[in-house]
Amino acid sequence: RPFGRDEAPRPCGRDEAPSIREDATGVTIDVIVAPRASRERLGPVAEDGRLRLAVTAPPVDDEANAAVIALVARALRLPRRQVTILHGKTSRRKTLRIEGATAGDIERLLA
Repeated sequence: RPFGRDEAPRPCGRDEAPSIREDATGVTIDVIVAPRASRERLGPVAEDGRLRLAVTAPPVDDEANAAVIALVARALRLPRRQVTILHGKTSRRKTLRIEGATAGDIERLLA
């Protein structure tokens, strides 16, 4: 079932560590998105090191991008404004920038 507004999504598995780049203000992570999924979820990590994300929104009118941002922000308990899409706005393969998060936060989320 989809998680509520205050509930963090449960990861569905982990094959290996995702591709995470950390600096002084946050992290950058590569993801692959599955729009129109039956439920929202994080993980597992794909073969190419990208974190898999599933969102229920369709890839129309930026709805899936907004759902990706909301999913990641809710999972990390951060405001949505701290999660941005750097690359891949029209692609399933995206690069996300998450301000105020650490690589440890991402790894704990997937543990």
